[in-house]
Amino acid sequence: MDRRSFLASAGGALAAAALVSSRAGADELPLGPLPGTRYPDPRVEALSPKFKYKIGNTAIERIATGFRWAEGPVYIRDGGYLLWSDIPNNRIMRWSEDDGHLSVFRYPSNYSNGNTRDREGRLITCEHDARRVTRTEHDGTITVLMDSYNGKKLNAPNDVVVAADGAVWFTDPGFGILGNYEGHKDNLELPPQVYRFDPKTGRATVVYTANPGRPNGIAFSPDEKKLYIIDSALPDPVRSDIRVYDVNGDKISNGKVFASNFGAAGTTDGMRTDVDGNLWCSMGSGMAGEDGVRCYAPNGDLIGKIHLPETCANLCFGGKKKNRLFMTASTSVYAVYVETVGAMVP
Repeated sequence: MDRRSFLASAGGALAAAALVSSRAGADELPLGPLPGTRYPDPRVEALSPKFKYKIGNTAIERIATGFRWAEGPVYIRDGGYLLWSDIPNNRIMRWSEDDGHLSVFRYPSNYSNGNTRDREGRLITCEHDARRVTRTEHDGTITVLMDSYNGKKLNAPNDVVVAADGAVWFTDPGFGILGNYEGHKDNLELPPQVYRFDPKTGRATVVYTANPGRPNGIAFSPDEKKLYIIDSALPDPVRSDIRVYDVNGDKISNGKVFASNFGAAGTTDGMRTDVDGNLWCSMGSGMAGEDGVRCYAPNGDLIGKIHLPETCANLCFGGKKKNRLFMTASTSVYAVYVETVGAMVP
């Protein structure tokens, strides 16, 4: 048996040891380019001439593995590292881009899910178990931004973005309290909604109420004139429509379906935009051949796909130039360089 085959069969044991031995353990994980990689990587698929983002001499890489359900990635450019939530393991992970060092950033994390940064570079986190949205200050202390609305507990905040004016927009579908795996089982006190919270005034408003679905992923267009919301259908998220709205201050209007994902292909969970206005979204929990990422042009045309060996939950742009796409996919995190730049600031 060659070394690659041995590592593949021993992946579970090696993954468990990785965090104990940190860098040395990470070297032994089945990391790097995916098996059978060749340039150009056929797993990055252009469906239209509009998809000009494939780089011929780069490939999809697995940069970390050994998690239960990886979600909520955010890249910290001034620190050169990636953070993401490993929800069932109740922790936020940290991966350094310079040497691949893998470590636990926060444990327990209150079963955190979505993460982003505000314009001052502070970490904003959605916490399932504590049913709140928090901000990690530069000195490491944690500030609770919002944990209730009109005297009722939030459900289980899921995904979050921060606008240029500092307002925090987040989804609260309640997935994290439907069972004990990603939080604790409890009753929803509020409808599944999207909120806008202004840290300057402390004022919170409801901008979207899902009926009958649940709001999931959320993203702004580069100019923040559009807001994208993934609406996951009930009772199971077998359909995930991406809806788009005009943003008018603290309100949204003129909602319409931007893209629909139905049935066997899978569902969409998280998304981010690039500077050209394209929407990059996760895909999974359906046909294995559709697992990965889809790229939609600003007019809603599906123009490209990135195929992964696992169900993809979320993604973000990162690296020093914001031209590396990081994808949290089930038990692993993957990355690939693309010929575009993420729109999110910082």
